[in-house]
Amino acid sequence: MKIWVTRTQPGAAATAQRLSALGHEPIVAPLLDVRRLDTPINLTGIAAIALTSANAVEGLTGGDIPVFAVGEATAHAALRAGFSDVQSASGDVYALGQRIAASLPPGAVVLHPCAAERAGDLEAPLANAGLKLRLLPVYETLAAPVDAAILRALAGADAVLLHSPKAARILTALLQSHPSTLDRAFCLSRAVADALKGIKIANVAVATLSNDTALLNLVSHDPRA
Repeated sequence: MKIWVTRTQPGAAATAQRLSALGHEPIVAPLLDVRRLDTPINLTGIAAIALTSANAVEGLTGGDIPVFAVGEATAHAALRAGFSDVQSASGDVYALGQRIAASLPPGAVVLHPCAAERAGDLEAPLANAGLKLRLLPVYETLAAPVDAAILRALAGADAVLLHSPKAARILTALLQSHPSTLDRAFCLSRAVADALKGIKIANVAVATLSNDTALLNLVSHDPRA
């Protein structure tokens, strides 16, 4: 299948490589761009750092403070930034919250460098364990300009991978004004799939876990794969 990869870079390139290994033809055309925010980072009183995206690592100074990452790619980004104590939940945001809750004492403060618009709920599992989550928006995602790459993807892709509700909303708007051959959407979560309401994509599938491996498992088990 020709599969459109819509996520931001550098994740898009990594996903495309995995799709190629599965025998598919990836079309890389991100629907979102990342813009850094000029946010001061203060680690005073912080017991650990929680990361749900590799995009949140830039600007952090490595050290021995414990880092809990949602998956392997984010964990590797933290290691490259110089952090020595990095654990990967190898799952979704809920799995990340459970791991942090099991590792820290009640009352501990967890810093969460994140996007200005977050897609997952990390607060609930930490609050249930008596932990305090301090949000720190360090980047935002903006709609990418509709360029030749996006128009080629709209016209030529059989399926699309969607990693966020925001990307799904942008795709919805695009499909209302541009013809497309898309008949399959592989979505990272139910929230992503729900953001596609109002457009005609014949087959919409939702990953069992909110990570790239689960998303690509959808592709592998698709009848057309």
